[in-house]
Amino acid sequence: MRSYEPTGEDEAAGVVREAAGRSEPLRLVGADTKAGIGRPAQDAATLSARGLTGVTLYEPAEMVVAARAGTPLAEVQALLNGRGQMLPFEPADHRRLMRTAGEPTFGAVAAANNAGPRRINAGAARDSLIGVRFVNGRGEVIKSGGRVMKNVTGLDLVKLMAGSWGTLGFLTEVTFKVLPVQERTATLVFGGLDEARAVEALSAALGSPFELTGAAHLPAGIAGPEPRTLMRIEGFAGAVDYRAGALRRLLRRFGQPDLVEGEAGAALWRGVRDVEAFCEADGEAVWRISTAPVKGAAVAAEIGRARAGRWYYDWGGGLIWLATASAGDAGAAAIRASLATHGGHATLVRAPDPVRAAVPVFQPLTEPLMRVTRGIKAAHDPKGLFNPGRMYAGV
Repeated sequence: MRSYEPTGEDEAAGVVREAAGRSEPLRLVGADTKAGIGRPAQDAATLSARGLTGVTLYEPAEMVVAARAGTPLAEVQALLNGRGQMLPFEPADHRRLMRTAGEPTFGAVAAANNAGPRRINAGAARDSLIGVRFVNGRGEVIKSGGRVMKNVTGLDLVKLMAGSWGTLGFLTEVTFKVLPVQERTATLVFGGLDEARAVEALSAALGSPFELTGAAHLPAGIAGPEPRTLMRIEGFAGAVDYRAGALRRLLRRFGQPDLVEGEAGAALWRGVRDVEAFCEADGEAVWRISTAPVKGAAVAAEIGRARAGRWYYDWGGGLIWLATASAGDAGAAAIRASLATHGGHATLVRAPDPVRAAVPVFQPLTEPLMRVTRGIKAAHDPKGLFNPGRMYAGV
């Protein structure tokens, strides 16, 4: 299989034009750390962003950073950290979960709309993404967005590219808004709550004025011998003290929580963010299920009655990470049936190739939405060169 690794945008555009002339399907990658997400590849060559590196813009006072798509994410994060800033949405590192190597890239954060526990407060990656440059399926260089947030008239290509998994264009540069690192971070840890009570507690905290930046529940066996319910608060030291005290009073019917800070607290949230509980499990498929937070426990219980598995909750119960045997359909029928009743969507994040080829990996679309999806794909990639079939068969 041929592999292309351009070092410039014009070179990348030339590769795409030549591939279009040959009708040569291309697998678009950064460092290939998420290669196992999506349907199995249906391509003839690889086009990698690894040669497109370097920070192109950083203005700390404006809280904006831009870098070429192949720039290692860690390099950008180190630069931001040196100035007391961060990417707001806490991108996850799923290398252990996916059993891949290499350095996650800045462009892949946008392509996968990668966001972690802070999403409940700061939004997803797409909410901070303000500019993209990419090569479309005709080999044309497209620029959309810029250095400031603004209203958009017509098709918002910046948001469209976020979470498109390389199916619409080859990203060459992305621009994000950033935020200051908070002075202090503390986590309230409640022990012993069952899942329904935990979601009730998380909902009460999230509905309060005390601004959580993380809200997760780890059932027994995931967190250790007893369940743990986690609530993160960040800000100035005095404000964290005040909010922690106010939350203790508000939630006293759920017990008295411990206050965890420093590396111990950071490790708790890395575990939630990176799905560490399921990283070492052999023979298990891993699902990412989104639903209304108040329905999270009911969805998990309903799936659990149909199929054995292990799960935990993020986003106040709105995100369920589920591990189940990969045999058969890896639980797809039970999961889709539950979500048809309760609402939401699910993505099969990890499973063997035969399973990913046999069951829908991303949430199935209604026929009207599929027509829109095919139309957008045709407009940006008329010959279907980019990651064909990765998200949906035939698209």
